[in-house]
Amino acid sequence: MIKKISHIAIVVPNLEDALGFWVNTLGLPLSHVEHVPDQDVDVAFMPSGDSEIELLEPISAESGVARFLHKRGPGIHHICFEVDDIEQMLKRIKDAGVPLINEEPTIGTGGKKIAFVHPKGTGGVLVELYELTPEESARRLERLEDMRRRLREGRRIYAAGIRAFLTRLRPQSGFNTGNGSDSQN
Repeated sequence: MIKKISHIAIVVPNLEDALGFWVNTLGLPLSHVEHVPDQDVDVAFMPSGDSEIELLEPISAESGVARFLHKRGPGIHHICFEVDDIEQMLKRIKDAGVPLINEEPTIGTGGKKIAFVHPKGTGGVLVELYELTPEESARRLERLEDMRRRLREGRRIYAAGIRAFLTRLRPQSGFNTGNGSDSQN
């Protein structure tokens, strides 16, 4: 059974440029960006109500997303539905004669089970199905902790750089500051 629309994925040639519209203009919050090496994409996740907008930037010219971008240009890539039992849904779709890209689920971002339905059987729309797994919440927590750690490290690095810069701006000992205390009479 379908539970909800999970996300709509949009292919973009450049995440930073695209985020200008989706985050800065529309005001969607950027929850995180994830590198997905097995699909050769970087993905920006922006929640919107109970769903998300995902921006996909190909990082390899050989990836399926890069081929999509080259052939069709930027735009909607797929729609994803959360299901309660992905294996049962795949069987139902296969029994209906609809071609599948994945006959068995694979593990996607965050540890969820995913599978794709071929656009030839859906009226031209690439459909992704996903099922939450118990590992997903733990992986999301790990990812959040990793982001927090990187932010803390980044703050320390920036603070050290600013301190070093300000230290170099301070007058050196023996330097004439112009207040007359260094001059001899």
